[in-house]
Amino acid sequence: MTTGRTIKTQLYDHFARIGKALDSPQRLELLDLLCQCERTVENLAFEANLTIANTSRHLQILKASRMVETRKDGVKVYYRLNSKEVCDLMCDLRELAKKNLAEVAQIMDNYFNGGEKLQPVNREELLQRVKQGNITLLDVRPEMEYDKAHLPLAKSIPLTQLKSRLAELPQDLEIVAYCRGPYCVLAQEAVKFLRQNGYKAWRLTEGVIEWRENGLELIEN
Repeated sequence: MTTGRTIKTQLYDHFARIGKALDSPQRLELLDLLCQCERTVENLAFEANLTIANTSRHLQILKASRMVETRKDGVKVYYRLNSKEVCDLMCDLRELAKKNLAEVAQIMDNYFNGGEKLQPVNREELLQRVKQGNITLLDVRPEMEYDKAHLPLAKSIPLTQLKSRLAELPQDLEIVAYCRGPYCVLAQEAVKFLRQNGYKAWRLTEGVIEWRENGLELIEN
């Protein structure tokens, strides 16, 4: 006979499947990357600094929990999030950790707010300055992420290409660099490099996901 206790046990068993899938720093990073756009195993392994075999193992765990799904394009297999709610869960998890774990705040303060005190630029200020045309908005994520979605008027120069393409940036305009959001280090590294080369540069703490959540315009494909 099925009882209320039986039903609750079964439900919480399934809820726990999600928790178990999230119980890995590597899988959390893979989900964070997939929040930006779909990717192959090879690309995920490169971005997360993992072996292809280890990446595949983590992806199979995420797929078993129905958090990611796959599609084939010829011989290539692409992984993507199963739904927008998975990305929402990642954002909520980060905010919960930020509010409840002092270690997160300490890391953020030491890396993002220490050293050269690289001042972030808020959304309202950015919008005003973009309309005035007195800044260069720089997207330093990989091109595939930029092609999927980016902020209006943003110029794409991935961090890995910034040194070789530095001449493309005008020195008489301020530069605002952004990447994957408040916990991404790409924009921070870009700003440091730009400042070392005589540019006046700032970091935008928000990325495409935060932009979308606030109902702001994006260029999407």
